[in-house]
Amino acid sequence: MTIQSAYIHIPFCVRICTYCDFNKYFIDKQPVDEYLDALILEMERRTQNANTKLKTMYVGGGTPTALNIDQLNKFLSAINRIFTIEGEFSFEANPDELTFEKVKLLKAFGVNRVSMGVQTFKPELLEILGRTHKTEDIYDAVRNARDAGIESISLDLMYHLPQQTLEDFEKSLNLAMKMDIDHISSYGLILEPKTQFYNMYRKGHLKLPNEDLGAEMYQTLMHKIEDSKFHQYEISNFAIEGHESEHNKVYWLNEEYYGFGAGASGYTNGVRYTNVNPVNHYIKAIANQEEPILTETRPTTNEQMEEEMFLGLRLNCGVNKNKFNEKFNTTIDRIFGQTIIELKNRKLIEETQDYIYLTERGKVIGNEVFEAFLLNS
Repeated sequence: MTIQSAYIHIPFCVRICTYCDFNKYFIDKQPVDEYLDALILEMERRTQNANTKLKTMYVGGGTPTALNIDQLNKFLSAINRIFTIEGEFSFEANPDELTFEKVKLLKAFGVNRVSMGVQTFKPELLEILGRTHKTEDIYDAVRNARDAGIESISLDLMYHLPQQTLEDFEKSLNLAMKMDIDHISSYGLILEPKTQFYNMYRKGHLKLPNEDLGAEMYQTLMHKIEDSKFHQYEISNFAIEGHESEHNKVYWLNEEYYGFGAGASGYTNGVRYTNVNPVNHYIKAIANQEEPILTETRPTTNEQMEEEMFLGLRLNCGVNKNKFNEKFNTTIDRIFGQTIIELKNRKLIEETQDYIYLTERGKVIGNEVFEAFLLNS
């Protein structure tokens, strides 16, 4: 199978957010230039004698816009030299870092989609989350991106936050939907180990809204989207027609992709891998001309079928039964027939001739539905 997508990880941030468990480091005194040199070498080596024409490229973090202009120029120049990106080229950004100068540079190198970590429009909540931007920065960043000619602009919003009311979330959602943007991603807060929030919660210094309120926020999100210019196409993602995240569809459709950078994950030739981490270990591995891989796993057929269900059910259209049958040379009913009947009886999934998909109730308790597709390997 020809790999047509790539994810690149830039693990640096100007400030570490209280809820974030991604692989990231405070940028001050980090060997950023050495990291970029190592990253470029990894991209060159891994794609030697391989396909370098890509349909999607996604640069995430960390915060890629934490890089300065010279670093961005060096990084983007290397991407353009190594790859030909024929479709979507996405770049994550913080609103206060997306200056017109930076976004103009991104556009000059072919970036056509920017995803901004907004999270909320309420100043008090931005402070609790440890965000560096202010509400007005959101408007400036969207204007800068649009003025530079970026074709698709996406905002991330969070719900189920400490001290957040339903009205707070509705207000942020309403403000986002009125902006000149094309896509919204919205996620409920999950307390992850090793985050500041998790440590605060364990010590009794953090109180979350109850689960029922989190579910109500999510249902409000879905219902408000129905009456807007956006449509829901995945559990947490909403777009104007033609502006869906093509790169993220690679994950949900369980397709293969390169993963470059410290701590990055990839899926190539039937093997899921994770790169070494932290940054200095990654740089050392590249300098020693070693594969910078920490773990490699080849999913069993059962695990691949489970993944096909977990990931595909995230999409509104659901799991394509014909594709499943072709991929695994068996029918979806033969493997999951009893589970499908039980979930249909509970009104958590629906079924057509070609697809199996989540109901609204199924989306609210999606993880419970996904767990039902675990096979006894």
